Amino acid sequence: MSSVDDILSSGNDIIFDSSIDDILDDDIILSSAGKTDQIEAETETVLETGEETRTFIEPETTPPHLAPEILSSGIYVLDRSIGGGIPGGSVVYISATTKSMSEVFLYQFTQSRKTYYFCTERRPKYVQQDIANMNFDTSQIVFVDVYGSYFMSPQGEMIDIGGNGFMDAKIVEFMEYNLKSILSEETDGEINIIVDTFTFFMNLNLNSGIIRRLMNIIYETTKETGGLTFLYSLKDSHDQKLENEIVNTCDAIFDVDLEKTGDKIISKLSIPKIRGMTPTAEMIKFKIGEGIQIDTSRDIA
Repeated sequence: MSSVDDILSSGNDIIFDSSIDDILDDDIILSSAGKTDQIEAETETVLETGEETRTFIEPETTPPHLAPEILSSGIYVLDRSIGGGIPGGSVVYISATTKSMSEVFLYQFTQSRKTYYFCTERRPKYVQQDIANMNFDTSQIVFVDVYGSYFMSPQGEMIDIGGNGFMDAKIVEFMEYNLKSILSEETDGEINIIVDTFTFFMNLNLNSGIIRRLMNIIYETTKETGGLTFLYSLKDSHDQKLENEIVNTCDAIFDVDLEKTGDKIISKLSIPKIRGMTPTAEMIKFKIGEGIQIDTSRDIA
């Protein structure tokens, strides 16, 4: 199995090492052929008046403002609760308590469109199994194995990184490489990008400026593709100052909490920020069943 350094330095253009997970099909290999910039020449208009010829360069015109397209999250009742869906080109920051099993949101988001799923905490085959166990289709998911590239040796053995700054920098480079490959390949239609978890990157032994650069690349990629990106983070697990900067950049915030009332545990979702739409002022109750099940009942005071 190739290390992240081998992948980045080789001539092969792949987004994850298929030897890690035979369960995944060959169709998740992504070509990262370079994207050639096309420069349009300025259009010149020639006007003839009698014997006089004058040349004008047509001025650039600003396109009219268009409202963003609203995309389905993949959870119909949630879409209905927030006004129809999420504006296309949005980066959504999901802040969840570790006991809430909120990764099921990510699994159901994959059902709406083609999804690039970056696995940082577990091997892709285990994430794929969990998604399939929820009776969700995995055929539109392209898994990117950040976990294996970081935690496993070229021989397939688990290694202890222990805050290795060099490897931390390499794994960010690996992530950026894949994002650029996605941008060069996905020219038609919207996509999802899921990072499970972004906490992994915020806890790397790196200058915060490097994580900010990664965040900027994620943001620009999302805007260019017009799809949705979901950054899954674990509460109270990273530097608050860095998280505040990330949250400020993101277009929408999904905040998940658990509330204990008597002998029951209630899962609640709040959406205090969503650019291009009016945030919902109400807490949205949900439970985990076959996917996310939104409680549409209203509390009566």
